Amino acid sequence: MATLQSMPTAAGPAAEESPAPGRRRDRHHRGAVRWIVLALLVAGAAVMLFPFAVIVLNAFKSPGEYSTSGPLSLPTELYTTGMVDFWNRVNFGQKLWNSFFIAGSVAVLGVLISLFNAYALGIGRVKGRLSIVVLFLMANMLPQETLIYPLYYISKEIGLYDTQLAVIIIFTVIQSAFGTYLLASVFGTFPKEVLEAAALDGASKWQTLWRVVFPISRPTLSVLLIFFFIWTWNEFFIPLIFLISNDNQTVPVALGVLEGDRLMDATTTSAAALLGVVPAIVFFLIFQRTLARGITAGAVK
Repeated sequence: MATLQSMPTAAGPAAEESPAPGRRRDRHHRGAVRWIVLALLVAGAAVMLFPFAVIVLNAFKSPGEYSTSGPLSLPTELYTTGMVDFWNRVNFGQKLWNSFFIAGSVAVLGVLISLFNAYALGIGRVKGRLSIVVLFLMANMLPQETLIYPLYYISKEIGLYDTQLAVIIIFTVIQSAFGTYLLASVFGTFPKEVLEAAALDGASKWQTLWRVVFPISRPTLSVLLIFFFIWTWNEFFIPLIFLISNDNQTVPVALGVLEGDRLMDATTTSAAALLGVVPAIVFFLIFQRTLARGITAGAVK
């Protein structure tokens, strides 16, 4: 009897430890789906990186090798003459500084103006808040082509045409319109308890902005700063219209002007494109952790 009674007890744990066939099938199905999603992501990344890989290959390839071997062959030697020629031809160091100066100024000023506007709209609760936010949203939807002639006429009248200041002002207004719309939505859900606690402690609105709102919103502001810099760096149309002097031009404008003049072969064009995109990639890699922390903080909030 004791033996018979102990048999179910011994078999019970074994039966509980072995998973059911249905569970095993579900687990294998989820594992297969994950591998398929991973394979699709890798394939998508390869497709997106393929043009960049072609540019890198041809940037270090001589024109003769490019003509004989084609654009997809590996270079047999490290050919940097095309890169050096492009650097000297367009004074790339000056163009690089112009792009950094304009993009950096727009990023900082755009974030500050967005912060002030969003603080008034989202936390200050000014009258007509919704209408103002909708106005900023509509401003973001306007194409740049519709703004060129009025901006060109105004800059001519006030003497700012062909100056970097004009481009900085224009892009600061454009970027801050998007930043205001985004931050106003974020500040609209700002915890009221924190603001009430700051008011009870005797903090003014200016102190509340810099000692309460700004530290909590720093991750979101960091994301805006990175986006504003990269977006302004890649802009071509407005700088092409407003920066006609060679000393004021940015990197994208220098690339477009030379390619339009057909003064470069395929390898020199690839070298120029590589020089133009590398600074933006380096900037993104440097601030990648800041971008990831900002997105994560916004998701957690």
